[in-house]
Amino acid sequence: MTDFSELGLSPETLQAVADSGYKTATPIQAQAIPIALAGQDVLGIAQTGTGKTAAFTLPMIETLKAGRAKARMPRSLVVEPTRELADQVALAFERYAKGTKLTWALLIGGVSFGDQERKLDRGVDVLIATPGRLLDHVERGKLLLTGVQIMVVDEADRMLDMGFIPDIERIFKLTPPKKQTLFFSATMPPEITRLTKQFLHDPVRIEASRPATTAENIAQHLVRIPSSDPAAKRLALRALVGAANVKNGIVFCNRKSEVDVVAKSLKSHGFNAAAIHGDLDQQTRMRTLAAFRDGELRLLVASDVAARGLDIPDVSHIFNFDVPHHADDYVHRIGRTGRAGKSGEAFMIVTPADARSLDKVIKLIGLSPDEVTLELDWSEAKSRPRPERGRDGRRPSRERDRDRAPRESRPHREPRRPEAVSPEAAPAPATPTPVAAAPVAAPPAPKPAVEQRRQEPEARPRRPERAERPERDERDVRGFGSDTPAFLLRGAPRND
Repeated sequence: MTDFSELGLSPETLQAVADSGYKTATPIQAQAIPIALAGQDVLGIAQTGTGKTAAFTLPMIETLKAGRAKARMPRSLVVEPTRELADQVALAFERYAKGTKLTWALLIGGVSFGDQERKLDRGVDVLIATPGRLLDHVERGKLLLTGVQIMVVDEADRMLDMGFIPDIERIFKLTPPKKQTLFFSATMPPEITRLTKQFLHDPVRIEASRPATTAENIAQHLVRIPSSDPAAKRLALRALVGAANVKNGIVFCNRKSEVDVVAKSLKSHGFNAAAIHGDLDQQTRMRTLAAFRDGELRLLVASDVAARGLDIPDVSHIFNFDVPHHADDYVHRIGRTGRAGKSGEAFMIVTPADARSLDKVIKLIGLSPDEVTLELDWSEAKSRPRPERGRDGRRPSRERDRDRAPRESRPHREPRRPEAVSPEAAPAPATPTPVAAAPVAAPPAPKPAVEQRRQEPEARPRRPERAERPERDERDVRGFGSDTPAFLLRGAPRND
């Protein structure tokens, strides 16, 4: 282990690091900080959770101490693929640069342009941004990148996955050719290698650990359950969280819809939990992460959007509610614990349907996690049965028809008759006459009160009734409650 005092940092920065609770540097920090302080380009290859954020923030703070920022011309630039990563880098600068007069600004989506522009107008030493919002400010004429002395590209392989490589190339071309570049990535696919050869100048390659390996200080556990029912998995999760000494933990699910269900289940059983995934708005995601960092939230239920890069210190437990479809995701998930040399625990719930995915994980990490047995009554965990549905998402017609009551058994509703001025005056319901029946019987004589109402508008002339038109029985007109629509009961007029 290398102590931070051996890396050439100033006493003010060392004090800020000590106040953050760190004493010894991780391998990526021990190798990258001296090289960055010397002004050389760095190509860092390290998986998440190895301390990359401090590996570039600390030397940037030391380098930028001398100098002054100009309006709309930041002196350094950090590009992150997601808003959450950019926000955590801003928190790192705030924590490590508290003994200096350096200023910084955060440019991410979901925040007002006006507030960001006011910070840029005052001048900032460090600009932390996502590619889209950064280029928006450039196109609006509110930002110039010609004064950038240090540029950091973090999580470059994730930039590639999200389609940001053209934006990164454009940002590189907007900055001065003579600048220091600190480039970090967990993997090096061909497109990332091409980018480094094009824009980095004789970089020092640092590989802290080989890709897709798990830290030795993470105790990994396997929990087999006899059923693939989601309710059984939720029961197992609650038992694990209740039995383990969980200071704070992250629960990972494969699907965003499952994240909401699991978070709701935990909260309904008294656990302090909240969900975070890509479909939530930015303010909700930031509030949830802030509450988790501050210790106000105990359990964070997340999709893989939070699996890589989020620097949430001192996470004690990781729970894999689902076995990840890709084995690499398992490494990134459990990398949220056991950071900076601290110990952590990871649990993975496995059902009979997860055999293939589990084999891929075990083959990748090169070990078999310890198995944990839960003594639970699995008969209590049964999800409500759902009817089968077709490809269009609808139930088959026979299923829908089965749920419908026969028309004959439905309660019959009488239409509202204008002549029924009181219950006593309303005629009694009668059985409808078939349409083909002829001749139709004449309606019963109305009550005197009804007859008086009908005779009131005597001044209006009446059209003579045709003798050929058959009389219509009003008792046959059943409206919407009848098996036969009312208009089919009317006689068709003749054009004589």
